[in-house]
Amino acid sequence: MDYFKKILKYALPYKHFAFLNIISNIFYAFFGTLSMISLFPMLKVLFNQTETLNTVPIWNGISNIVDYSEAYLNYFVTLKKNEGSDDVLIFMILIIVSTFLLKNIFNYLSLFFITYLRNGVIKDVRNELYDKITELSVSYYSEKRKGDVLSRISSDVIELQTSFLGILELIVKEPLMIIFTLASMVLINSKLALFVFIFIPISGLIISFIGKSLKRKSNKVQKEQGLFLSLVDETLNGLKIIKSFTSESLFKKKFNDSTKKYYDFSNSLLNRTNLAGPISEFLGICSITILLWYGGQMVLVDNSLDPSSFMVFLGLAYNILTPFKAISKASYKVKKGNAAAERVLQILENKSLIKDPKDNKEILNFQKSIEFKNVNFSYNNENAIKEFNFNLKKGETLALVGQSGSGKSTLANLVNRFYELKNGEILIDGLNIKNITKNSLRKLIGLVTQDSILFNDTIKNNLLVAKNTATDDEIIDALKIANAWEFVKDLKEGIYHNVGDSGNKLSGGQKQRLSIARAVLKNPPIMVLDEATSALDPESEKLVQNALEKMTINRTSIVIAHRLSTIKNAKHIAVMDKGCIVEKGSHIELMKLKGVYYKYVNMQSLER
Repeated sequence: MDYFKKILKYALPYKHFAFLNIISNIFYAFFGTLSMISLFPMLKVLFNQTETLNTVPIWNGISNIVDYSEAYLNYFVTLKKNEGSDDVLIFMILIIVSTFLLKNIFNYLSLFFITYLRNGVIKDVRNELYDKITELSVSYYSEKRKGDVLSRISSDVIELQTSFLGILELIVKEPLMIIFTLASMVLINSKLALFVFIFIPISGLIISFIGKSLKRKSNKVQKEQGLFLSLVDETLNGLKIIKSFTSESLFKKKFNDSTKKYYDFSNSLLNRTNLAGPISEFLGICSITILLWYGGQMVLVDNSLDPSSFMVFLGLAYNILTPFKAISKASYKVKKGNAAAERVLQILENKSLIKDPKDNKEILNFQKSIEFKNVNFSYNNENAIKEFNFNLKKGETLALVGQSGSGKSTLANLVNRFYELKNGEILIDGLNIKNITKNSLRKLIGLVTQDSILFNDTIKNNLLVAKNTATDDEIIDALKIANAWEFVKDLKEGIYHNVGDSGNKLSGGQKQRLSIARAVLKNPPIMVLDEATSALDPESEKLVQNALEKMTINRTSIVIAHRLSTIKNAKHIAVMDKGCIVEKGSHIELMKLKGVYYKYVNMQSLER
């Protein structure tokens, strides 16, 4: 129930709907009980059990309400007979119809108001989940499957809506119906009501025992769903590789194995859940059977209960079965919803490792230098950067070269604060980046990665990510600098052309030039280029390299280079190996050393 309480805090903005729902449920329960009790006077009239009473009965308090109601009925029937009216039965039918009508009106109103509350809570939970997903550090997702995150924001939230929040409808409605009905049953005959009081707790214990394992089973279902969603995501991203290596059967087997587990877990969960209804109904029928036997004795043998009262009592007993059944199902839903809430709250309550300083200090511009002082960083206790020191002045370019895994991309991630630095400092104009807000830091930095990340939207909207106030002319100017306008202008829709999912309607070179255009539009003083040309063909590389050179003029740049021909003009080149700088200098200086850099250049020359 702790998770339930945490989710309920999202209901506070919609408390007025909750209040209206409670009011509606009170009236629903009242008229629901009254609709059964209203049968009592009609049965009295039908069985001609009304006594002649010519004086108005006297009200003696709530304790005498049953006798007073019966006496008033006798007085009313007697009065109508004396007036010569024969429409008593019609009047009784109208009362019954009216109570049932009011019951259903308030039932609809209760559902109407709770709908806004439930959907409002789900909307806010989803929004906060998405906010949290965007706030959490990149390192969080290196340990999580994307499919699992998708499962939590989709199916787990739906589970909250259908099962967890579904019981909000029952919190007031069904208990009140049971209370009103039980009170009426006690007033009719306390001995018969005793059986019902015994039946409810026994049934509750039985159902609770059956539903104990539901939370654990539901967790398995949601976890397995996350696994096969991740597999679908990986399959779509790597479809070319799968087909190229004819590995379709391997991935089909993985997926089929996962869905088989999901099938087994789901069957086990649903079979256990589906027990709630039949069991509660069977227990209810058992109770009704006992009532029939015992009540029949009171009517036929002892003559201590009249037939009309017994029939109304049976109607009330059956009336209590529906809310009891709903409550028993709700107990199962709580356990399922508890598992979903736990998974959702794991993300919502996760604390980002990268936090803004308490004073929210911002850096508004870049004037002097970027300094790396004794920078050390490790992934899972494996050193990625060791004692990295460098001072990059404004307007200069630092090119990082080295084998894969040498720590180049890690440095780019650290500069952007995608990962938190634990040892050492990265200073911008003498300010530790830990002591300035993430947003103000990242506003100073433009990023172009090896993987050109584009969204399934128009070219314009992909560039507006960098500057949402940019005009069409500014976008076109950025495209021209990035050598992208030459192909964009030939597109039928121009800048309103949709690039497709992950930009699949464009070539690799075109996507990369759009990524560069996006960085150009942002116009930051610092540029980080992470192997921006490594995946391109020679022709595209030339165009992209030309665009990069134009973009980096008068900018401070950190360039991670795969192809060394692209960084010949860099003022500073640092050769990295296992997280350390092993050589540094200009292209000419490093070639004279005939060391590691010299070897890399010659290897690439041979390759060409």
